Amino acid sequence: MTGEFAVILRGTEDHGQGPGIVHLTARPGAAVVGEHFHPNMIERFTVVSGRLDASIAGQTFSLGPGQSATVEAGVVHDWWNSSKTEEAHVLIEIERAQGADHIDSNRFELLIGMLFGLANAGRVDKKGRPFLLQAAVIAREFADVIVFTQPPPAVQRVALAILAPLASLLGYRAIDPDFCRPHARVTPAPEILALVAER
Repeated sequence: MTGEFAVILRGTEDHGQGPGIVHLTARPGAAVVGEHFHPNMIERFTVVSGRLDASIAGQTFSLGPGQSATVEAGVVHDWWNSSKTEEAHVLIEIERAQGADHIDSNRFELLIGMLFGLANAGRVDKKGRPFLLQAAVIAREFADVIVFTQPPPAVQRVALAILAPLASLLGYRAIDPDFCRPHARVTPAPEILALVAER
């Protein structure tokens, strides 16, 4: 739905004290589900091939092969692949921010598994966003991991206070084990593994 394909190279099973690492393939026109920030995590993008456009703290960048951008905790960002013909291959590293030792860094992977699982099941809109009641329980559960900028925070607080309990009563779950387990297992490309070995 979003034009993204992600392979977890270092995740909950094996990242130890290091950052989680994902190889993201963003097809032409792909975009993350919406502008957001991570309250307790640092996210680093390194482009392997193609180009990735990003907005970080209101500044727009176009990153090419070998270029990186780091998004500190609490910094608003967004990204997309504006190419009409070329995939972007990007390594994404996720780690806890300094002072966020109380946060379980594995929850980022859990959230992504849930969102990708919903998309694979066709339970999202054309932009990859979960439908309203599903989105409400996810937003409440994962507020320590991700916060979207739209609608405005005050509107989100009121909406979540009403919608999340209703969604829970109707059986919506923020964490569905069927979606959160690995969706498949693949052998990563050797050149990608070689880059990860350096990190």
